[in-house]
Amino acid sequence: MAELTKENIENVLKKIRPYLQIDGGDVEFSRISEGGIVEVRLIGSCMDCPLSPMTLRAGIERVLMQKIPEIKRIEAVK
Repeated sequence: MAELTKENIENVLKKIRPYLQIDGGDVEFSRISEGGIVEVRLIGSCMDCPLSPMTLRAGIERVLMQKIPEIKRIEAVK
C-alpha cells in the first residue's frame, strides 16, 4: 500500500493510461484536496464520452483506492 502523494498517484495513473489511450482518451492528475479527495482531469475522447462516469468510478477510482487506501474519493474536474 502506498502513501497519498502526488508521485504515488502519478505512478498508479501510468498503469491505467494505456487502457484509456486505446480509445483516444487519457487522464491527468490535477490535485489532492482536503479529506483525501483526488481530483483528475479526463482528456481526449474521455472528456465527452457518455461512459466517462463509469470509467472514473469503476476504473480509475477503484484502482487508485486499492493502491492508496488514504484516498476517499476521486473527482473529475474540467
